[in-house]
Amino acid sequence: MNADKVLDAKGLACPMPIVKTRKEMKDMDSGQVLEIQATDKGASADLTAWAKSGGHELLEEQVDGDVLKFWIKKG
Repeated sequence: MNADKVLDAKGLACPMPIVKTRKEMKDMDSGQVLEIQATDKGASADLTAWAKSGGHELLEEQVDGDVLKFWIKKG
């Protein structure tokens, strides 16, 4: 999936992937897609809930070895 921006949050523990995702999304335009790469197993539930509560859309989630990848479209 194509993304407008990629955020490397690998090696960061909760809540840092969310904090960095929020910061990146503020600089993006509505409709743009952010790819987040994380290794924290809690990131799946956290990013899903954060996207929903913020009016964003979680487009896709993949597991690539130890890396969790998420694509969130800014609402």
